[in-house]
Amino acid sequence: MRRLLLAGLFTLATGLAHAQAPAPIRILVGFPPGGGTDAIARALADKLKDQLGAPVVVDNRAGAGGQIAAQALKVAAPDGHTLFLSHDHSISILPLVTKNAGFDPAVDFIPVAGFATFANALAVSGGTPAKSVAEYVRFVQQNGGKDTIGVPAPASIPEFMVGMIGGKYRIDVQAAPYRGSAPMMADMLGNQIKAGVASIPDFIENHKAGKLRVVAVIGDKRQAILPDVPTFAELGIAGLEELPYYGLFAPAGTPPAVIEQFNQALAKVVAMPDVRERLTAMGLTVAFQPQAAFANRVRGYTQSWDRIIKASGFQPK
Repeated sequence: MRRLLLAGLFTLATGLAHAQAPAPIRILVGFPPGGGTDAIARALADKLKDQLGAPVVVDNRAGAGGQIAAQALKVAAPDGHTLFLSHDHSISILPLVTKNAGFDPAVDFIPVAGFATFANALAVSGGTPAKSVAEYVRFVQQNGGKDTIGVPAPASIPEFMVGMIGGKYRIDVQAAPYRGSAPMMADMLGNQIKAGVASIPDFIENHKAGKLRVVAVIGDKRQAILPDVPTFAELGIAGLEELPYYGLFAPAGTPPAVIEQFNQALAKVVAMPDVRERLTAMGLTVAFQPQAAFANRVRGYTQSWDRIIKASGFQPK
């Protein structure tokens, strides 16, 4: 009888402990494990759990350039248990290049905070002899004048950049869209494609290891992590001076007090020296932006690219 009573008390205590345990917070990521965005999300999730006092898990919803994850955020309950870690493509670009993205960031999402900017870059695979944009152009010209350049998603800024590179150097280069940077990187490392355009966080480790070479970056100045790599502006390609962003978003309707809690937690996390060092090593420029400032940044960036995309003649699909 005593044994049964103790067992019952243990079961009750365990049940109460589970009942009181905080529900996990999901961070949706629109790209597969192994890519730059996934690595960033995991670096932040590891620290946010301590600040928020709850488990924080990364939920990869890969596909359609982050569209699937964005749609998942739209339908998530605004109860403070779902966030979306995204860069500019899913938030600013997809609604401009898609007839029906399935979400409207201005209506369906709340910008929580921004935490970094980054630069997109052109990189060449180890299977080419090129060590600069000029050498890559010469390589293409000497090999039939045509090439395929990988991009992490269709109708993305990297795809528009491929068109700008081809137009500048008068070479026939076509964008090959992938489902995220990880599969694109696999093909670059296997020399299945000779070049790719993606973010520095996607390229940096393999660049450092000599497995590929970053040959140009966007921005109005060179990136500190790649001081020897010129900007596209230096090479005569204008329009690529503004840097994309990374930030957290919550479903519309999430209470302001919860948004503020996330804002404060993220501010503390990105101020940690080890986190800043880790994100910087990935190729990010860490710069926390609170909610209002980040919302303005997203709005302005979207308007800038709306003008560029319309000027290119691209028709939403």
